[in-house]
Amino acid sequence: MAKVLMKGNEAMALAAIKAGCDAFYGYPITPQNELPEYLSKHMALNGRVFVQSESEVAAINMVYGAAGAGARALTSSSSPGIALKQEGISYMAGAELPGVIINVMRGGPGLGGIQPSQGDYKQITRGGGNGDYYLYSLAPESLQEAVDLIKESFDIADYFRNPVMIAVDGLIGQMMEPVTFDNETPKWELEPKTWAADGNRSNREKNIINSLYLDPLMLEKHNLKLKAKYDVMRDKHQRYEMINVKDAEIVIVAYGSMARIARTSIEILAEKGIKCGMIRPITIFPFPDKAFRKLQDSVKNILVVEMSTGQMLEDVKIANECERPIHFYGRVGGIVPEAEEVVSQVLKIIGGEDNA
Repeated sequence: MAKVLMKGNEAMALAAIKAGCDAFYGYPITPQNELPEYLSKHMALNGRVFVQSESEVAAINMVYGAAGAGARALTSSSSPGIALKQEGISYMAGAELPGVIINVMRGGPGLGGIQPSQGDYKQITRGGGNGDYYLYSLAPESLQEAVDLIKESFDIADYFRNPVMIAVDGLIGQMMEPVTFDNETPKWELEPKTWAADGNRSNREKNIINSLYLDPLMLEKHNLKLKAKYDVMRDKHQRYEMINVKDAEIVIVAYGSMARIARTSIEILAEKGIKCGMIRPITIFPFPDKAFRKLQDSVKNILVVEMSTGQMLEDVKIANECERPIHFYGRVGGIVPEAEEVVSQVLKIIGGEDNA
């Protein structure tokens, strides 16, 4: 497999093209600008559609229209831009439209800054728009994993008829790593899009794409149908990695770029004779609570590490079910914690100093 050195945003853009993305709609915002810039050239070269919309709100509604017509549609943005798209994302979930949304997270709240952050966790995992809905949400740790998951995400979106969010931070978007695009992705059994409003009236009734239900009983029925889909995601489609958890005395929970840093922390701790493991969520919705049930009795503490003030902390507490003490360490404002900082926190915890 040939590897090529690419910048994160550009590699993710190429992954979308290779996944069969038919159309991209977006609006510039740092630190994801290289992604639409790359697509502005290469979508046309591949006979696909690229539109720089007049706003983020327009972009997500264009995605809604393209997805409703049966196209594989993509948009990308960074945190405040994603916030502007939330109404349209809720419409897509309500209308059961597939689509892929890449969020290259930056610091907030508000305009914040352009440095890396994981401050969108709750916006992503709780449904940032109105109503009861969720996005199948993937949080890659490396650029290669981002490429692989983006290639697969269009299949996931089509399979569930639901928007999929790729949650990376500005570090992954701006870094350069060697990647290959030859990796096989899991094969999803996809049904023909007989529901799409594609103008085909030859052998079926007309299709209507809609998320409006004025009859309360009909809306309740629709909401319960959506909930059943999310329950399947939770039950059968959690993804996670467990690292060095056998006989570990403390386990770190971290995702994305923070998990990369925690890997180094684990190595440093091992040199000190401390058995430290990690649970790395790959899906942040559905959150991998099954991983916590696999922890052995040797694990006495859990340390959650994030580039936020503790947005994943609630999910870890729920998954832990009060089994073990939970501690937290986070940096915000675009500051990326160093491995030695995490090591210091672990030493405080196992030494008996509570910093939760």
